[in-house]
Amino acid sequence: MNHLNHRSDRGAPATRLTFSRLIQMWALIALGVLFASFTSAGIEYADNRTLLIVVLLISLFNVLLRPVLILFALPFVILTFGLGILVINALLVHLTAHLVEGFIVASFWSSLWVAVVISVVTFLANLLFGPRRMRVSVTRAHAAPGEFRKRRDDDIIDV
Repeated sequence: MNHLNHRSDRGAPATRLTFSRLIQMWALIALGVLFASFTSAGIEYADNRTLLIVVLLISLFNVLLRPVLILFALPFVILTFGLGILVINALLVHLTAHLVEGFIVASFWSSLWVAVVISVVTFLANLLFGPRRMRVSVTRAHAAPGEFRKRRDDDIIDV
């Protein structure tokens, strides 16, 4: 998965959206909606075609609408320590239920459940299969031969 660990010019990891990453996102959303529909009576979908449309629409909303909504609701998101993002995700699921015939979400709480399940499934998948972002680097200052330099900050470990 070296395509996910590219570094930009400033050294921060830059994640590119590749076709395999897109398929992975769709599969995780589908798995989340499937699991949520099995665990809640308030969530139903008519058939696999409806599930596919729901997955595509939720991912489209995640790309286009979610960043704008998070930007406008930033004070709310900060005030709720990030839990406001779940509310935004639930609103997007609720909007999807209104737009897709055959996808039934009984209430806002049901859409919140779908948002929580999708988030947990995505978190667990990234935890198990995601790229490792930790990098350890050790550097040593070289002293002249025979010279031992003890500095005040020798006992400090920078992470």
